[in-house]
Amino acid sequence: MDQITHKFIQVNGLKLHVAEIGSESSPAVIFLHGFPEIWYTWRHQMIAVAKAGYRALAPDFRGYGLSEPPAEPEKATFNDLIIDTASILDALNISKVFVIGKDFGAIVAYPFALKYPEKVAGIITLGLPFMPPGAFTTAFVLPEGFYPRRFQEPGRAEADFGRFDVKTVVRNIYILFSQSELQIADKNQEIMDLVKPSTPLPSWFTEEDLEVYAALYEKSGFRTALQVPYRTMHMVGSEVQDPKVEVPTTMIMGEEDYVLKIPGMGDYIRSGELKKYVPNQETIYVPHGSHFLPEQFPDKVNELILDFLNRHKHLVEA
Repeated sequence: MDQITHKFIQVNGLKLHVAEIGSESSPAVIFLHGFPEIWYTWRHQMIAVAKAGYRALAPDFRGYGLSEPPAEPEKATFNDLIIDTASILDALNISKVFVIGKDFGAIVAYPFALKYPEKVAGIITLGLPFMPPGAFTTAFVLPEGFYPRRFQEPGRAEADFGRFDVKTVVRNIYILFSQSELQIADKNQEIMDLVKPSTPLPSWFTEEDLEVYAALYEKSGFRTALQVPYRTMHMVGSEVQDPKVEVPTTMIMGEEDYVLKIPGMGDYIRSGELKKYVPNQETIYVPHGSHFLPEQFPDKVNELILDFLNRHKHLVEA
């Protein structure tokens, strides 16, 4: 961990934090986090790919972690994050990269490849597939009381989270999101109430890890995080007309990831529908895996990532 360096890059009017390890002359891999995550989510993978001869980069998205928030977080969109990703690579003089995205990082990774195909050698996503047109308006139905629906309501999550300190909020979200079933709140219940105070953290997530996340969310707050992804989900899948991602892709899913229980999602992934948009995709399921694979099973995830990178390394060196 002490070999990971930290820099701040001025792009699009904001100072964005990027964690980095590996030689500048090595093929580059950029890791894109989800929620409630930050660059630290990728600590195990960054070290592994750097040891294998790659340059690992893990930015905090605008408004997350150590990156500055936009002046008006309520106007932030996924497109801002896509453009920021391109701008970071340009600032570092990286012309082509492997993109690895987890959770909503996948919702940035695929459109990034559609908008900047010349910059992308291959894509790995964890926990979410390519999002089709109308993803969260027509394709997938989010049940009432499911956390994304609640987080979309202006003010509701703010009031819910505000009853607790930041550390407790992050703790509760990690516990909730590591479940294998959809966690649904009753009509008069809030999302934080779904976790009993006595519920332990997942075995693979330490108190020290929680301290790191809590300290960074203390700094950033949740204002931008509630906007992107949750309050811009209706726009997902509208980035490009007739989308098709041609580069090699791999999606890694935990067999016990609650995402597979979202109505329509499991069928979309397992049927041929997904291949209409990502024809060169391989899907790998990790037994006993939750939504937090990079931290739950780091060795397995590292092995799968390095297998993909080594098979396609020639695409970034070309």
